[in-house]
Amino acid sequence: MSKPRKPKGRAVSGWLILDKPVDFGSTEAVSKIKWLFNAQKAGHAGTLDPLASGMLPIALGDATKTVPYVMDGRKIYEFTVTWGEERSTDDLEGEVTVSSDQRPQEQAIRDLLPKYTGVIQQIPPQFSAIKIAGERAYDLARDGETVEIPSREVEIFRLTLVGITDDTAHFEVECGKGTYVRALARDFGRELGCYGHISELRRTFVAPFAEDKMVPLADLVALEEIEDRDERLAALDAYLIDTAEALSSLPHLPLTDEQAHRIRMGNPVILRGRSAPVEEAEAYATARGKLVAIGEIGQGEFRPKRVFG
Repeated sequence: MSKPRKPKGRAVSGWLILDKPVDFGSTEAVSKIKWLFNAQKAGHAGTLDPLASGMLPIALGDATKTVPYVMDGRKIYEFTVTWGEERSTDDLEGEVTVSSDQRPQEQAIRDLLPKYTGVIQQIPPQFSAIKIAGERAYDLARDGETVEIPSREVEIFRLTLVGITDDTAHFEVECGKGTYVRALARDFGRELGCYGHISELRRTFVAPFAEDKMVPLADLVALEEIEDRDERLAALDAYLIDTAEALSSLPHLPLTDEQAHRIRMGNPVILRGRSAPVEEAEAYATARGKLVAIGEIGQGEFRPKRVFG
C-alpha cells in the first residue's frame, strides 16, 4: 500500500487581509498569496470582481475552516455609478445595451435611497456566479443566452450618497451576504430613467476585519527581494492575523491545557462553574490564546465540531 503524499508547502495558518488591486481576479490573488507564503492551503472569503479593488480576506492553512464565518459577515463598499448607459455586465467591462441623455437630479437620487435600504428583493446580474439549471449564469451569458434569474432577498443596512458630478454619483453601502452592488447601479439607473453602470468599486470592510488591516499586494511582492528564505517568510508571516479573529462574533470559551487535550482527541469536555455558558449552537474554544475548536455547548458540556492543530 502506497504512502499518502506529503502536502506541498508550509503548514502556515492565519488570515491575510489583502488590498486587491484592480484588474486582478480573486482566484489569481489567492494563488499568488499561496505561492508567496509557500502555504499548503489557501482560500478567500467573498469574490471581488477583477474591476473592483479593496478588501479580500484570504485564509491560509487551518484558517480555511473559518471561511464560512467571514463569508456571512457584513461588507462595506464604495462605488461610483456612471449615468447614461446600461451595460451587459452592469460595469465597465460589458457592452452598452441601452443608453439615455437624461441625468438625474441630486434630490431624485436621495429620494430613491430609502427604497433600497432594509430587506429588499434583488435580481442578480446576468454575469454572476448564480447557478441556473446547474450552470453558472456568467457562463450562459458568455454563450449569448439571456436567462431568467429569480429575485432573492438581501439586506442593505446603510446606503449613503457621498457626492455627485454631472454624469456620476458616488455611494457607500453597508450590506449583507449575497448583495450585488452592480445590481444596485443597474436598478438605480432604470428607476431614475437614465440607466447606469458601475464605473468604480472598492470594498473597504468585511466583518470582522477593519480597513486598517489591509495589506497592499505590492508590499508583499516587494518582499520577494529578500534572498534569505527564512527571513522572507518571517516577514510575510508578520502580516498574518490569528485564525480566531474570524470568529469574534461567536461566544468564546477558554480552556485549560487538559481540556484542550481532550478536545483535540475529539472528546467533549464538561463545563463547571456559575459563569459557564449553558447552551450555544456555536462557540469557539481557545487554550493559551490559540484556537482549539469550534463546537456547540449543551447539557453542561462543550462538544467539538471542528478541531484545529
